[in-house]
Amino acid sequence: MATRNIYETAFDEDVQCESSSNSCPECNGHVATNALETVCEDCGLVIADQQIDHGPEWRSFEDDDTNRERTGTPLTAARHDRGLSTTIGRSTDGKNNALSSQKRCQLARLRREHSRSRFQSKAERNLAHGLGEVRRITSTLELGGSIRDQACQLFRSAQREDLLLGRSIEAIAAASVYGICRCHGRPLARDDLVDVARVDHSSVTNAYKTLNKELGLPTQPVAPQSLIPKLASELNVNSQVRRRARALAERAHETSITNGYQPSGVAAACLYLASREHGESLTQTQVAAAAGTTPATLRARHAELIELIDGEVQVAST
Repeated sequence: MATRNIYETAFDEDVQCESSSNSCPECNGHVATNALETVCEDCGLVIADQQIDHGPEWRSFEDDDTNRERTGTPLTAARHDRGLSTTIGRSTDGKNNALSSQKRCQLARLRREHSRSRFQSKAERNLAHGLGEVRRITSTLELGGSIRDQACQLFRSAQREDLLLGRSIEAIAAASVYGICRCHGRPLARDDLVDVARVDHSSVTNAYKTLNKELGLPTQPVAPQSLIPKLASELNVNSQVRRRARALAERAHETSITNGYQPSGVAAACLYLASREHGESLTQTQVAAAAGTTPATLRARHAELIELIDGEVQVAST
């Protein structure tokens, strides 16, 4: 008995072919379809190929008609287990039917044991607490999901470098959010962060200094023009004053009068000068209080802005 060479039969030839009711468009011959392609058996014309579906394998256990999602939520850095968690139901099953009292007691015992075995170590428990604090702060401040995920990743880096030892978890979480905002040049006042955080101002400041020193954050200096929209909204000024204040802040940022000075003080001086030019009735105390600075700082920056404008006018006139 002759043996057949194993190289004569490929995988494609072992696939069962199914007859198709359509005829060949060239010779009207018989058409067969396998798992890879549709071929005319008479003339050999390949009518269609690549029959394998390379998309996701959708399957639903909830509602086959409306919900085809099967894969679950994607992995995220905002949770200690990357989102691969288990949730045990309470009063209904998968088909929304009410459970018996015995089954509910069993699920309660399962939830208790699951909560006890959720964390494998104290470090993992601290990580879950810190990431939850980061999610709470970013949600309260209405920050985006990108800022939240990067802040959670920064908190993971801080724990990996043993920066949590001897420090508050809440302070490191708040400092992570503030550090990511600074890295992206997003204006976030530290006082606003302290209002929603569960620690005081000094704790957030010290934690941020530690992250910035140990991890080398690529922070960017806060530009005074980035503080103008928030300050103008709090003082309820018109659009002309806002545009003029932003132009003054950008001009001051290009010069050296903002070097070494508080950005909020420069922004307050620009807005106060723009309001005076357009006849707005704003006092120095109001503007300084909204910017979180003092009237003395506002007057000093205001005088420097006046000197800058007068010098540019004199140069232009000559």
